[in-house]
Amino acid sequence: MSDLKKPTSENPDVIIPVHPAIEAYMRGLVGKTDDSVLLEMEELARQRSFPIVNRLVGIFLETQATMIGAKRVFEFGSGYGYSAYWFARAVGEGGQVICSDGKYENKTRAEQFLASAGLWDRVTFNVGMAQDVFVQTEGIFDICYNDVDKGGYPEVWRLAKERIRPGGLYIADNVLWHGRVAAEVYTDIELGWTEAIVEHNRLIFDDPEFDAFINPTRDGVLVARRKDN
Repeated sequence: MSDLKKPTSENPDVIIPVHPAIEAYMRGLVGKTDDSVLLEMEELARQRSFPIVNRLVGIFLETQATMIGAKRVFEFGSGYGYSAYWFARAVGEGGQVICSDGKYENKTRAEQFLASAGLWDRVTFNVGMAQDVFVQTEGIFDICYNDVDKGGYPEVWRLAKERIRPGGLYIADNVLWHGRVAAEVYTDIELGWTEAIVEHNRLIFDDPEFDAFINPTRDGVLVARRKDN
């Protein structure tokens, strides 16, 4: 068995998408930060085992949004605002990041963090099921970002795809699902989640209106660009 498919002791049937040494090297390139808000958000995730995207993916999200000049982003699943932090930096003054999360306490934490970072005025945070919030929100988006419960991934894709502008992006986290999508044997966290992610990924790569790619960093980030023609 190669090092790229070496199971962990806690999860013997899970494939590690990127070798830990490579992840460590990439983190080293990113360097340190003196941003106290970002450090507090990351420390809270560490203490509570809260699944944030981490800094490598955060920087990737900000870069993707900046490259297409994104001004309007919808997040399906926002937690306490870690990914919104990166998107809000990218959209700039006058931009909007529409967040959704089922827990009011996450909105409260997000407001505290993002206000301290000077980004809260760029954020609209809705408490409720992400899909319901999206249906109730009008307009077209530069980016739709998906990080809901994994069983809902195909539904989110079907909802979002028609409301992304030409040249805009659909981005989804956890699309490698700790390697389960490629493992012959795996133990799922929730029944059917791996199958849902596999279906979601295939739907996107088979869609002729989008160009798609998976960045394997951390747990896999899918980026699909809606074609201009």
